[in-house]
Amino acid sequence: MPWEPNKLERERLDKLKRIQERGINPYPPRVQRTHTTAEAIAAYEAIAPAGTDQATSDLKVIVCGRIRSMRVTGKLTFAHIEDGTGKVQLFIRQDAIGEATYDMLRRDLDLFDFVQASGVMMRTKTGEVSVNVSELVLLSKALSPLPVVKEQEVEGQTVTYGGFTDTEERYRQRYADLATNPEVREVFRARARIVNAIRNFLDDEEDFLEVETPILQPIYGGAAARPFVTHHNQLKQDLFLRISFELYLKRLLVGMYDAVYEIGRDFRNEGVSFKHNPEFTQLEFYKAYIDYNGVMDIVERMLAAVALKTHKSTTIPYKGMQINFAPPFKRWKLRDAILELSGIDYLEHPTAESLAAAMQAKGIEANPKESWGKLVDDLLSDFVEPTLIQPTFLIDYPRDISPFAKAFPDDPTQTERFEIYAGGMELGNAFTELNDPIDQEQRFIEMGRLYADEADEATPLDEDYLRAMRYGMPPCGGFGMGIDRLTMMMMDRDTIREVLLFPHLRDKDNTADEA
Repeated sequence: MPWEPNKLERERLDKLKRIQERGINPYPPRVQRTHTTAEAIAAYEAIAPAGTDQATSDLKVIVCGRIRSMRVTGKLTFAHIEDGTGKVQLFIRQDAIGEATYDMLRRDLDLFDFVQASGVMMRTKTGEVSVNVSELVLLSKALSPLPVVKEQEVEGQTVTYGGFTDTEERYRQRYADLATNPEVREVFRARARIVNAIRNFLDDEEDFLEVETPILQPIYGGAAARPFVTHHNQLKQDLFLRISFELYLKRLLVGMYDAVYEIGRDFRNEGVSFKHNPEFTQLEFYKAYIDYNGVMDIVERMLAAVALKTHKSTTIPYKGMQINFAPPFKRWKLRDAILELSGIDYLEHPTAESLAAAMQAKGIEANPKESWGKLVDDLLSDFVEPTLIQPTFLIDYPRDISPFAKAFPDDPTQTERFEIYAGGMELGNAFTELNDPIDQEQRFIEMGRLYADEADEATPLDEDYLRAMRYGMPPCGGFGMGIDRLTMMMMDRDTIREVLLFPHLRDKDNTADEA
C-alpha cells in the first residue's frame, strides 16, 4: 500500500521541499570523504595528544556521517555525526559556513540526516576532539526518524534507554535496528570474525580446499529434513533447495581432493524456534584417510581457535555459564548417556513398539507410531541434551538413524557417528563416512521403506551419488555445523534471530503458531 506519512514525516517532507527550493540537491551523487570519523580523531591525536596545550591544527579532513545529536545556540552549533567507525563532534560557526548554509542547518536539517563536513581538526575547551567546519553539505535527507536512543550518565556509567526495543519490529526492520543499536552491529561484525576464523583454520592449519556446490539440486539428501521445492521453467524440471552439501562434497573426494569444505546456505522446510530458521548457514567439511576420531580432533582445535579469535580466550560466557572450549572435550557414548539420564537402554528394545512401551512404563510420553530412531532421538533431546553444558562429543549412534555413517565391524547395528553439544544445545554432527556403495544403496532402500513419502526423515535414493561411490571413495570423515548456532553461543544470544541479519518471520496478519 502507498506510504502515508505521519506528522513528523510530513514535517520532514516540508523541509525537503524547502531544501530543493534553495537549489540544493538533497541526494547528491558523489561525496569527497578523506577520513572516517575514527581516522580523523586518530590523526589529530597523533599530532596533538590529550593533555597538550595545542587546540587547533592544520589537519584538514572531510568526514561524512549520520547526524546523531545537534545543539544550536545562536550562531554556533555543536553536532555529532556517526559513520561505521564511530562518532566525531562538529564545531559549526555561521561565519565559517555562510549564512545560507547555516540557515538550512538550523531550519531544515534533522537528526539522522547524512552530511559531509569539511574543516580542520581541533580540540574544544571541554577537551573533545572535533572538526572545525568550514563547509557543510547535505548528503541524504532522512524522511522517517529512527527510533530515538537517549543516553544518560548514572553513577558514572552511560545508560541507554528509549531505543528500538520492540523485538519483532527490530527483526522486521533490521536496517533501523542496526542504525539505532551499535551493540547489534557488533554482533554481526563478530559473526564475520567467526566465519573468518573457521576459514583461516581450515585453509592454513589443516590444508582444506574451499569449494561451492549446487544450491538447486535434482535430488536432495545428506540430512533428515523436508526440502523446499521449486521449478525450472526452461528445463521443465522440479528442483530442491539443498538441505545439505554432504553428497556433493563427498563426490569431490572420489575426484581425488583429499580435504574439502563449504560454508553456505542450507534450506529446510521445517518449523522455526529459538534455534531453527528455514534458511541457515552451514559449515561442512570432509577429509580422506581419517575416521570420526580424527574429525573430533579437528573440531576441538577449530572451536578453540574460534573462541580465541572471538574472545581472546577459550572460555566464553553463555547464559550465565562459562563454556570452556579448550581441548580435549568429553567423549560419551550415546547409549551410556541415555541409560544414565533416562534409565532406558534403547538397545534392549529393538522395535519402536517395545521402546515406546518402555518409555511409557517410566512415565515418559512416547508415540508408538513414531519410528524407533525418532524415539531414541526424543530420549536424547529430552534427557541428555539439556545437561551437556561443557563441550561434549556424544558418540556411537544406532545405524537406523545414521544412514551415511560407517558401522562398527563387530556390531553392524551401531555406527561411528558423533554429535557435539555445548551450552545444552547441539552444534554439529559427524561420521566416519560410509564408503561401501553396496551398503549405501541398501541403506537408501531401507530408509525408503521405513519412512512415509512425506516424512522429514525420508532419504531419497541418489543413483548418481552411488555411481560416484562405485568408482571408489577413500575412507573419510565428515562434519557439519550450523554457523548461526555457533554465533549464538559465541555472542551469548538467546535466539537464532539475534544472529541473522534478516530472519524469516511470519506475516503480521498470520497468527499461526511457530514450532
